[in-house]
Amino acid sequence: MALVVMCGQPCSGKSAAAACLAAALRSSSTDLSVRIIDESLLHLGRNDSYKDMVVEKNLRGVLRSEVDRSVSRDSIIIIDSLNNIKGYRYELWCLARASGIRYCVFFCDTEVDHCREWNSKRQDKGEPSYDCNIFEDLVRRFEKPDRRNRWDSPLFEMFPSRDEMVETAPVIAEAVTYLTKKVDSKTRDVKVLQPTIATQTVRAGEANSLYEMDKATQEVVNAIVEAQSCGLGLAMNKISLGPNLPTISFTESVGLPELRSLRRTFIKLAGQYSLSGPPPPTDADSAKRMFVDYLNREVGA
Repeated sequence: MALVVMCGQPCSGKSAAAACLAAALRSSSTDLSVRIIDESLLHLGRNDSYKDMVVEKNLRGVLRSEVDRSVSRDSIIIIDSLNNIKGYRYELWCLARASGIRYCVFFCDTEVDHCREWNSKRQDKGEPSYDCNIFEDLVRRFEKPDRRNRWDSPLFEMFPSRDEMVETAPVIAEAVTYLTKKVDSKTRDVKVLQPTIATQTVRAGEANSLYEMDKATQEVVNAIVEAQSCGLGLAMNKISLGPNLPTISFTESVGLPELRSLRRTFIKLAGQYSLSGPPPPTDADSAKRMFVDYLNREVGA
């Protein structure tokens, strides 16, 4: 249904905001499935996870894999982590696009001095916090989200240092509306990401279907070339491929280069159509019938 990416400096109030957002979403609908994914859920400590670049990269990989397994069109996933690198936010956006769901970034815009103060208070209380060196390094490397980037849009901004952190906060209510609003053909203020050919998951058996189509269309091309070379493909004459198959009728002779081009275009169109519709035919006769119909429309009598 949706992927929400929390973003902000360390100790900027992201976890509190994520909890309020999740509670507000659950209050809006009793049958809504909401899940928060964070380091603690995966039993990962803050300092251990950010002590060096290799460990931090592994952390992002683990979180991304968990998000990839969890996103669906029936639930809202909130990833509560720093998400401080724009390249990583782009990877999360790609996961949402591949799943065909909504996506947004929730940015806790807190001044660094307040973050530093809150981190110190957590250290004094023995609560989960960052070592000073790790904290300063994360602050220095933070890449602020920009709503002009598609992977940072739509962007909901909250200011925890001065805004009240409650379920009824205006920005949380705005995010809840965006995430739960019903979408139809007239909806313009909610964007549901659409999978592309590059991100679409190939269905089982589709690769074999495309192989059968490639083989069948090549047999049709060979039959046309042979018939024309024997003088059987003259203008208005019909080329028969066998029983239960339509005949081919050309107004003029069609050369092999043009036939190859038509065949490539047909296979490409069939592959694109299968992403949103039924898979290509698995039997040779059906593939031949489709290809012959296509040829008759393009260059037939």
